[in-house]
Amino acid sequence: MFFRRLEDLRVDRDLTQQQVADFLGCKREVYRRYEKGTRTIPVDYLIKLADLYNVTIDYIVERTK
Repeated sequence: MFFRRLEDLRVDRDLTQQQVADFLGCKREVYRRYEKGTRTIPVDYLIKLADLYNVTIDYIVERTK
């Protein structure tokens, strides 16, 4: 599933894919695939990203505005 807000949130905070991948503890290529929707993102990573960006998981998965 593709979540365009992952990239938007990262770019808005001037973070690189590598920085976010390091935060999650995964490789940059794996994180890139999460952003592009070619790999399913685990729930625990969604929780970490919601905390990092100070948003809800619903916001990341586009269930809220």
